Amino acid sequence: MTVFLTTVELVRYARVRATFPTGLRVAGVPVGGLTYEEASERLVQVYLAPIELRYQESRMLVRPASLGFSLKIENMLAAADKQRVAESFWSGFWKYLWNKPISSKDIPLDAVYDDARVSAYLKNEIAIRYDIPATPPMPVPGESVFYPGVSGTEMDYDLSLQRINAALASSSERVVNLEIRQTRAPTPSIRLLEIMLKDIIDASSFDGLVELYLKDLQTGLVLHFTHSRIGDEDIPVNVAYSAWSTIKIPVLISAFRRLSSPYDETVLKLMEQMVDRSDNDSTDALAKVVIGSTFAPLDVTKDMQALGLTNTFWSRFFMLGSPPLQIFKTPANQRYDYNTEPDPFVQTTPEDLGLLLEDIYFCAKEYGGSLPLAFNGEITQEECQMMVKYLGLNRIGVLIQAGVPANVTVAHKHGWAYEVDDGYIHTIADAGIVYTPGGDYVLAVFAHHPVQAVFDPVNLLVANLSAAVYNYFNLQNQ
Repeated sequence: MTVFLTTVELVRYARVRATFPTGLRVAGVPVGGLTYEEASERLVQVYLAPIELRYQESRMLVRPASLGFSLKIENMLAAADKQRVAESFWSGFWKYLWNKPISSKDIPLDAVYDDARVSAYLKNEIAIRYDIPATPPMPVPGESVFYPGVSGTEMDYDLSLQRINAALASSSERVVNLEIRQTRAPTPSIRLLEIMLKDIIDASSFDGLVELYLKDLQTGLVLHFTHSRIGDEDIPVNVAYSAWSTIKIPVLISAFRRLSSPYDETVLKLMEQMVDRSDNDSTDALAKVVIGSTFAPLDVTKDMQALGLTNTFWSRFFMLGSPPLQIFKTPANQRYDYNTEPDPFVQTTPEDLGLLLEDIYFCAKEYGGSLPLAFNGEITQEECQMMVKYLGLNRIGVLIQAGVPANVTVAHKHGWAYEVDDGYIHTIADAGIVYTPGGDYVLAVFAHHPVQAVFDPVNLLVANLSAAVYNYFNLQNQ
């Protein structure tokens, strides 16, 4: 009887041995007792079944083949077959009799992954449908404020790819929560800001010409245009204007070029009065004492030319009756398309002042810009910092300053004058460096009217333009 039973079990074991041994797993899938074809089919059922992708509340089933995933079944089953024949017949038979696993091996997954195809699927099939682009703040038409932007959502491709590959490699964890992150509302383009600023000009009561120069001191982006609410087309930039007291910025630079520490307190007092009080007598006195007694205005002009500012000059002292020293022809005042009838002895453009203020800014910040190079180190970083300090004392509470919070530093110089010919103001200007939490920038605005530039409408317009620029740079801080 014993021999008979043993023979029966041997026959049964021989049949079992013809299949994969009990306890054997391929890529985590039990294949014990299965034939080669059955094991192959089971692996296909497990690993090529769709995985579930979840984008927040949305769910989708995706076939692994669509993601470029394929199994190397022959390799895995060949390795499994080695386990079948590796166990000796009698050792396996003994385990079989005692109902023990014949093999405890787990053949690892052998598969092909295609990260590029997964990424393409995520971008072209999922993100394009479910990502919500953030929308930038949009300007309120005719005003200096913005409608708030709206945040969005976007997929983190790298992390989502890792999770998908992990799900493709798993026999049980086949659900993937795609990594989704919130996106902040982007900053509007500088061209959108241009449209906003022109809308503000159109909404104002001032019907003269406005030229605006703006430079982002972080990125170097420039916005420069002319605009009039009654003009059919904007004329080209770099119109020649009467500089009036804005010429005191070049005078400040020329004076510091010729000074060295320790500084005469009388000279520093003249500087302060020139900028803070916009005092013309102090300007003349400073120029005569520090720059040169007779030809100081021409020396200032030469300094500006050395910096490449071809449209800025000063050729007569401010004191009434002072003789003209020279007549200057510049690219700006030789134009025929638009003429502001600028003062023949003190002229500039918004761009020239903007570039000059940029040089002061970078000289003060990191001893960069053109000032150290053009003047062979005669102007020091400390002196540039003193320039910023003096320009910051010009606290008039109107024009550019009126458009920013009271605690914001505006290192600037304004300028306007009642003209001798008719007793009216025709050009009002302000140019400065604006230091803000959201980034520093240079802003220069000139407003000209051939009949009369009435101060209050111009002041309100420049303040609104300044406020719009400030709000643009500080959208993330609001």
